[in-house]
Amino acid sequence: MLKSMTGFGAGRARVGDEEVSVELRSLNHKFCEVKARLPRELASLEPVVTKQVKDRLARGSVELLVKRQASTASGTVPTVDMGLAREYVRAFRELAKELGLPGDVAWSQVANQPGVVRLEEKGVDLESATPALQAALEQALTALEKMRLVEGEAIHADLDARLKLLEGWSREVAQLAPRAVQEYQQRLTDRIAELARGVAVDPQRLAQEVALFAERTDIAEEVTRLASHLEQFRALMASSEPAGRRMDFLVQEMHREVNTTGSKSQHAEISARVVSMKAEVERIREQVQNVE
Repeated sequence: MLKSMTGFGAGRARVGDEEVSVELRSLNHKFCEVKARLPRELASLEPVVTKQVKDRLARGSVELLVKRQASTASGTVPTVDMGLAREYVRAFRELAKELGLPGDVAWSQVANQPGVVRLEEKGVDLESATPALQAALEQALTALEKMRLVEGEAIHADLDARLKLLEGWSREVAQLAPRAVQEYQQRLTDRIAELARGVAVDPQRLAQEVALFAERTDIAEEVTRLASHLEQFRALMASSEPAGRRMDFLVQEMHREVNTTGSKSQHAEISARVVSMKAEVERIREQVQNVE
């Protein structure tokens, strides 16, 4: 089944205190290119997520956005400098002793001193963040592939219709080819008779001219090769493997055969069908650019 290269997927996972969300967007590209944007504290995991994407996707320009959810609204947590707090307690006790003041030091006195309690960003726990990120990315990849498959079905239907048109025109061209030789022979005979004005015409010479024309305009080989390319193209459409690049090559070969047929043709009806075939091959080529 064909897959499109365009799609979107999202996922979210939590392991321990680490919660991570992932968004994926993919567009057409000749190869698989991953552009990852991760929070600074998760930057070391970029090779991990890039490999995970490339293991699942064969082609496409993929934008990967990772967000780490903070455990608090502000993203910071209070941190106590215990060493500084002990020094404050020691200093207060010495001060009380020296001045003869009663009572002990209250914890609130110490906590209110500068630097004892401060707000800091909570450090990342990579042991929890790594599996959370991988699980969220797996969800996003699954959703992305589902969307690419749905679009791939639409592409398959469109390509199938266009291949049927090409096959029909190719059969008509093959049927018209012998008639083109017969019509040329008749035109040549009529023209010679008109110019000879009663003088006998050498039938052998006439047959020789017709044979040369038939050889110059013979398109049997092109029609046969085109049929082979169409058959191979259909086989790729039915394959479960990524086939976009091979399809692109076959479309080039189809264009070559159709173009050669048009160059050889001396028949108006064949030429008209060749024009339609060229246009259809070009539409197929454009559609194949969307296939993984």
